[in-house]
Amino acid sequence: MTKRTLLDVAALTVAAVVVALNLRVVSDAASGVASGVLKRHYRRTLFAELKPVALANCTLARFGHSHDGGYLMCANLLGNVRSAYSYGIEGRDEWGCAVGRTVGVPVHQYDCFVTMRPECPGATFIFHEECVGDRPTNAEGRAFDTLDRQVARNGDGERHLAVKMDIEGAEWQVLRAAPDDTLARIDQLVIEFHETDQRHFVEVIRRLKRTFVVAHVHFNNAACHEGVGPFPSRAYEVLFVNKRIARHDPGGAPPELPLIGLDSPNYPNRPDCQAAWH
Repeated sequence: MTKRTLLDVAALTVAAVVVALNLRVVSDAASGVASGVLKRHYRRTLFAELKPVALANCTLARFGHSHDGGYLMCANLLGNVRSAYSYGIEGRDEWGCAVGRTVGVPVHQYDCFVTMRPECPGATFIFHEECVGDRPTNAEGRAFDTLDRQVARNGDGERHLAVKMDIEGAEWQVLRAAPDDTLARIDQLVIEFHETDQRHFVEVIRRLKRTFVVAHVHFNNAACHEGVGPFPSRAYEVLFVNKRIARHDPGGAPPELPLIGLDSPNYPNRPDCQAAWH
């Protein structure tokens, strides 16, 4: 092969490499655009699924802290609850304290990361040094078990329950794994969700809505973010009320949010960010 031929081959090889690299860049860019479009689609779909409905028989009241750690529930629909579950407490449980005192039921508390046991005179706390997960396991010395197994172990498999969950993103897998009959025992489920743009988030909410109606949503101002529209925040507290006890008012409209006197910023020294469904 002549020197000129070798140079031509080398040039062609370089050109082919450049074309391949350019195609890879274009492919990666296209993939990124497609991913962004899908995430926006999931956010919009999830936001629409979380639109609260009007209930004819729900008197909302705040249970817990006046800021972070407080959640709205239908106070008049707690009469049949016989046990409460508080997941993710970090050494304090204002929600459990309010429910335990108001309803007069034992409150099972679960946390395997912060094991300091909170106290609340007038309430019955049962602390479990364990977390809730999508399967029984032991990770780095921390015990995890499923929602249904924990409820059954406490003898609550046939009882009406109230459940609060704030477990920093693990809620999606926990709820995905929870059996329908366990969810059916929960009269009210109040939960802080994290993040907004995955397909399985939509699937989890749609599954929950087979058993519950969405009665209230409040956005946590600790996670306000402009890049997750139509959500104003990456974290949001949702009240689900079991269809067994909720009376949907098809002609009514949910109250304008935030609810003055009930909703409040999780962190009062930070700007708030709320959204309304129109």
